[in-house]
Amino acid sequence: MSVFEIIMLLSFASAWPFSIYKSYTSRQNAGKSLLFMYVVELGYVAGLFHKYFYNMDGVFYLYLFNFLLVLVDICLYYRNLLIAKKII
Repeated sequence: MSVFEIIMLLSFASAWPFSIYKSYTSRQNAGKSLLFMYVVELGYVAGLFHKYFYNMDGVFYLYLFNFLLVLVDICLYYRNLLIAKKII
């Protein structure tokens, strides 16, 4: 278990709630990049696989937590897209 990996994941995890809050309250996608969020998700999936297959430890759950935070923001992106198109 690397303390540096833990710090990195906690730092990232502290930023996503602000992004989620902005997405939820603004109901807009201005300044958001769906491609960026998917690339970040891919990185978290790679981290999850690495931890699961090669080095399972508690950091696995930090990767999972970050993955879920970004997933929420992606879902809000699609919700806001529907709002913008006046579908919902």
